[in-house]
Amino acid sequence: MGSTRRTGRTRGRATALAACAAALAALTAVPAQAHEPERRVPHWELKDTGTPQARFRGLAAVSRTTAWVAGTGGTVLRTTDAGATWRNVSPPGAGELQFRDVEAFDARRAVVLAIGEGEASRIYRTNDGGATWTESFRNTDPRAFYDCLAFFDHRHGLAMSDPVDGRFRILSTGDGGRTWRVLPDEGMPAAQEGEAGFAASGQCLVTSGPKDVWLATGGAARARVLHSADRGRTWTATDTPLPAGDPARGVFALAFRDRTRGLAVGGDYRPDQPSPRAAARTVDGGRTWRPAATPPPAYRSGVAWLPHSRTAALAVGPTGTDLTTDAGRTWRTVGTGSYDTVDCTPDHGCWAAGEKGRVARLEH
Repeated sequence: MGSTRRTGRTRGRATALAACAAALAALTAVPAQAHEPERRVPHWELKDTGTPQARFRGLAAVSRTTAWVAGTGGTVLRTTDAGATWRNVSPPGAGELQFRDVEAFDARRAVVLAIGEGEASRIYRTNDGGATWTESFRNTDPRAFYDCLAFFDHRHGLAMSDPVDGRFRILSTGDGGRTWRVLPDEGMPAAQEGEAGFAASGQCLVTSGPKDVWLATGGAARARVLHSADRGRTWTATDTPLPAGDPARGVFALAFRDRTRGLAVGGDYRPDQPSPRAAARTVDGGRTWRPAATPPPAYRSGVAWLPHSRTAALAVGPTGTDLTTDAGRTWRTVGTGSYDTVDCTPDHGCWAAGEKGRVARLEH
């Protein structure tokens, strides 16, 4: 798949919702006229990670102050001070691995996935902020290639591999990533010729609630989304309107606000190829997908709902950031910086990460 192969209480909540509404209003506001006071528009503020050689496609936002990123060269970084400083907490001996996904439960507990054929696909877990790591899974099947992982809660999670014997392979854990087992594939629909996942942003496998999970595909005649309502035991597949018919095209990232309303973004990751219909939305849990009336102008690899909003989300890619305020019907570009992945937290912490060590936080 190329380089991209293989997310008083009442008074406090009201204040948080008001802050989010103000931020969205600023993002969509008409630019101030010369005689008006300068408006502070939310924007991505770069945080110096000190690792310009790394590309971070794995991102786990814990809060406005705490985030984890994982990327090339076996690199894992963590911040607990809003990005002012970053601690290199990379697993020892992982320098040859390509980390493409990280899922963090808090500032101390995280699980990272390395991609690749055969034993290059591995999962590591830390319980002490990255001071020590345990390798909890190493793929021994040369036909498997793991792309993404996702958790339903602190204990239950899944990881997905490109098809083996004609079906996507699913790993399951019930103890927070300490141990993993391959699930039976009888409930998995047959894969299309050439179909696979894209390890572009850690968002080709996403969850919502205690049992629902969705898997994004590409590289085949049709770009599809697979859904399971029983933690990966049985699946249904649905075609999407996103670009397909080529190994570089498909659905690259998913985001679900709840178990019914979701967004899909993708396209063609080659910079010299157009990506029409680069976004779609669903309101029925992925049973049907509708193309965005005004999609992002180019390929997008990451997407996230803005916290405490029913209609606003961000999509990112190498050529920019796009915002929707109508639940994915229309998108407009609000930034031109290069990012591969984006993730937001309930306390209004939105982070993005990408090439050349780039990590940013959305500042209001």
